[in-house]
Amino acid sequence: MSTVTSMPTDHEREMLRDSLRSFLEKHWPVGEALERSSDPEAIASIWRGLVDQGVADLCTDPTEGGLREVCLVMDELGRAGCPAPMIGATLANLAQWDHDSSNRPWFVFDVETGMGGADDVVLTDGRMTGVVRFAEEAGSATHLVVALDKRSFAAVDLSEKGITVLPARAVGTHGLFEVRLEAVRISRFTVSSFTKDELAAVARLCAAARAHGAAQRAFELAVEYAKERHQFGRPIGSFQAIQHKLATCLINLEGARRVIENAAVSFDCGSADWRYYAAAAFAFTTHTLRNVSLETHHVFGAIGYAEEHEASRHFRRVHLDSLSYGGTRPAREELAAALLDRGESRVPTYDLGETGNQFRQDVMAWLQRHWSGERKAASDKLPYWDREFDASFALDLGKTGWIGVAWPEAFGGQERSVMEQIAFMEEMVRADAPRFGAPIQANALMTFGTASQQARYLPEILRGEVMLGIGYSEPGSGSDLASLRTKAVKDGSDWVINGQKIWTTTYWGKYIFLAARTDPMAARPHRGISTFIFPLDTPGITIRPSKTMYDGTFANIFFDDVRIPSDALLGKENGGWEVLTNALATERGLVGGGIVFKVAHLFEMLCKQVREIRRGGAPLAGDALVRDRLGALAAEIEVGRQLMMLSAESVVDGITPPELGAIGKVFCSELLERFSETALDILGMRGALSQGAPGSISNGAFEHGLRHSLMWVISMGTNEIQRSLIAQKALGLPR
Repeated sequence: MSTVTSMPTDHEREMLRDSLRSFLEKHWPVGEALERSSDPEAIASIWRGLVDQGVADLCTDPTEGGLREVCLVMDELGRAGCPAPMIGATLANLAQWDHDSSNRPWFVFDVETGMGGADDVVLTDGRMTGVVRFAEEAGSATHLVVALDKRSFAAVDLSEKGITVLPARAVGTHGLFEVRLEAVRISRFTVSSFTKDELAAVARLCAAARAHGAAQRAFELAVEYAKERHQFGRPIGSFQAIQHKLATCLINLEGARRVIENAAVSFDCGSADWRYYAAAAFAFTTHTLRNVSLETHHVFGAIGYAEEHEASRHFRRVHLDSLSYGGTRPAREELAAALLDRGESRVPTYDLGETGNQFRQDVMAWLQRHWSGERKAASDKLPYWDREFDASFALDLGKTGWIGVAWPEAFGGQERSVMEQIAFMEEMVRADAPRFGAPIQANALMTFGTASQQARYLPEILRGEVMLGIGYSEPGSGSDLASLRTKAVKDGSDWVINGQKIWTTTYWGKYIFLAARTDPMAARPHRGISTFIFPLDTPGITIRPSKTMYDGTFANIFFDDVRIPSDALLGKENGGWEVLTNALATERGLVGGGIVFKVAHLFEMLCKQVREIRRGGAPLAGDALVRDRLGALAAEIEVGRQLMMLSAESVVDGITPPELGAIGKVFCSELLERFSETALDILGMRGALSQGAPGSISNGAFEHGLRHSLMWVISMGTNEIQRSLIAQKALGLPR
């Protein structure tokens, strides 16, 4: 496969999407889709129209449109409930099968690949006898193309004698067929560019894209229904249960969209890892999109399972596509094989472009010099709670300027690209580097701070000299920050603060970033809040640390007549809500990326352990259930990485859109929980042994990760609050 340097632009892809959607709305109307789907002539007719649109030529010249564009077409076909034979056309183009573009082939992969289809098919003197099952739309197809071995295929013209095509009703609808062959003539051809397994992987990715289109359309209908349908005098979309259900669906749909697109782009660009990404996409979508389909029907209630409702056909499409080509198991097994059977237990490293890749190498080289050997070994001997911060490491890092890797040059930063920032974050996590810098507070200072505040605080942060705590939560105000009660009252040119903050993790830092109420009479509570920044050793502050479940500490901080100068106010008086929300959006965007890198790092450690452990005399890596669960985790990690990329790519003026930051934070924090629970299931009681215990695995890293995971689900606004934010901001559901 050659590397493509020029592909259609995003604008050109959107033009293709708009053109397709308009064409399908006109020639495959919603109200007639069910009837037309069982009409061979209707399918042949829509395919002739699509051929005229040029889609049958995709994947013949990737510069004109490759697999990414094919997946876009499949997404739109799924949305329209149109079973046009795009998968067969795509595979025929990749196989360079000499055929007419008006042909409608269906490719069948043998049972040895785990894809199902051909059963007891034999060849004798150039003729085929046997049974081919699960042949989609064979009633309207012109050819079956059957894989014979790694690169050999047999084309069967369905107009030949000796062929019986029997409809096989599946998930309560038509569309699958059983084809019986009795000494039917074939035409053999050899594929030089791809193996049958690679073509099968492309077919699975196309099916995933079509399932996504169907699930997305049903979801959109459910969201609109939730806005219009009233129960108990309110739109059902205002009920928290419905909001959270739909927010979870959106998270999963976004994740599915991103991993499908990433796999297709990797294929088009000739990435050596495209098979891994394609397997991850199918492994994730086969389960997740079916769940989305179920949840949208729960929103519809009884109206959704009325046969005439559009959602019913999308339900069927999602399930049939998710079960096609062997379903989930072969995709998970392919991921497990890549991680367990090839001598290395690492997830693929993303190609971050020339500058991103080079910066990754620079960071790795620096870490090898400054965070390895005796220094790293000494850190590894410390309890987990004492590894969080290393002052000397922060100062060393400060000399590189990398603490300001994302900062604008005007503030002394390096203003590096998104890809370079991702490379930096990932390598720091992989090296188990301690915390450094204060990205949230620095961003707030650059956005809302005065010139004197920026000149005072930013250089200290950039040099690695200081850490800053955050004082948001209170005994009666956690996720609901608008209800906070800590007061800041003007007294001459000063502010006097009284109140209490809880759960402050960086209570040992030099400064605190504090939210306080400055207008108790504000008509809307969030409009009476201001933010301040000042030293934590200011008189009147009492800090009482508490030990956490994950062996760390946070603190209750009491403010008793704490007097701070007027220039401690950050942003406008009573304008703190904007500072808070922007800071939280930034934090959630950063945290989602940090968590998924942490999960990926722990996952690689887990795979290494699985490769080394023997249980009952047999290698644990050979256990089918273990391999399946690792494959499922590998797919979810790819989703987390793609949602992290989405958040990073969407940053505007240093701020991640709140709903995107929330999507990444929710998925990745819950992924850390799922990973940790799965790790303990796989490792057993030894995995539950804590750091320092005799026989502990990886010095208790996995059980510690489980205890630590709870913090990420709760902090920065619980995931329940985040789902409400997603539902209201991203979906427009009523409060």
